[in-house]
Amino acid sequence: MSSLISPGFQSSKQDFSFGPWTLTAAKTHIMKSKDIERLAETMNMPALPEMLFGDNVLRIQHADGFGIEFNAIDALKRVNNMQDSVKVACAQEWQESRAESEASKEVVKRYDWTYTTDYRGTLLGDHLQIQVKPTSERIDMEKLRAREQIKFFEDVLLFEDELHDHGVSMISVKIRVMPTSFFLLLRFFLRVDGVLIRINDTRLYHEAISSHSLYQQNTEYCVILPCFKPHCSALLLTGWKKPHASRIQHTGK
Repeated sequence: MSSLISPGFQSSKQDFSFGPWTLTAAKTHIMKSKDIERLAETMNMPALPEMLFGDNVLRIQHADGFGIEFNAIDALKRVNNMQDSVKVACAQEWQESRAESEASKEVVKRYDWTYTTDYRGTLLGDHLQIQVKPTSERIDMEKLRAREQIKFFEDVLLFEDELHDHGVSMISVKIRVMPTSFFLLLRFFLRVDGVLIRINDTRLYHEAISSHSLYQQNTEYCVILPCFKPHCSALLLTGWKKPHASRIQHTGK
């Protein structure tokens, strides 16, 4: 999967109004090395993704101040460094090479070198303004398949790393606005060559006539197993976690 950033890329910021909502998409350059090193130290991680867009953001904000945004720093805060990460043949050597800034220390800090995150967005505003409750409702995918004019579309990359040529780890967020609704997809995608594929998706859907938004998360994964049959190099074992949905509602306070 190639980067979403082209050689001639220039920083941009776009705002779009949808009723009382303002949708903002800001895209700029990769963080400077010194800033990444400083952030890694703050986050107690020996290394951060090679392509980290610390100032990229996609924000949905109501006129009353509350809302939700998606940014790279908060996504990295949801990486679980205490959980065993995916192992490949040279994982240990790679972790040590990626931790050159920690070379003076005897022990390399433990961290998830795949940067797997369960980040689902960052709520904005006074918590009294918003209620997030579990719901049995689901996003109506049939509505999203209907042919409607796209009034606004943006795709924002938050971070990407090629895992030292062992695959790719990336998280991006895209939004499309139709005349009567908007739909957002936050996707973390991980591919470790010859080992697994994992996708963590968060979807947000809001209709202009509705007083709440639907917020749905699910995880899909594919484990690649060796196959010893003739003309077969691998078997795929797929799985998924049952989607979890919530309602985000303005309390009026």
